[in-house]
Amino acid sequence: MKKIKYLTILSLVAGAVSAQAQAPAKGDPKKGKTTFDQQCSLCHDATTTEQKMGPGLKGLFKRPKLATNGKPINDANVLDKINNGGNTMTPFKDLLSDSEKADLMAYLKTI
Repeated sequence: MKKIKYLTILSLVAGAVSAQAQAPAKGDPKKGKTTFDQQCSLCHDATTTEQKMGPGLKGLFKRPKLATNGKPINDANVLDKINNGGNTMTPFKDLLSDSEKADLMAYLKTI
């Protein structure tokens, strides 16, 4: 009986840890701003919607569609654009770590 309780508890703990590992990273908007300033601000402006080299990103997550490809604005499509670039945008898939991308996404949601 003790063995069954022990295995049940162990199974529940393992399931909780697994669920946490699969949960998307929240990201830190402050760190994301630093990443944006270092990696994105040359081509994108966070304070306006005006075109720089790339589109201005103010209010990005309040818009219905991405300016560059018309896809709906959601985490998956924005992250895909960051990872794969397109048109004249450099792909950042191998240039930014997963945590930097999570931080950047958190920051983009604040502008």
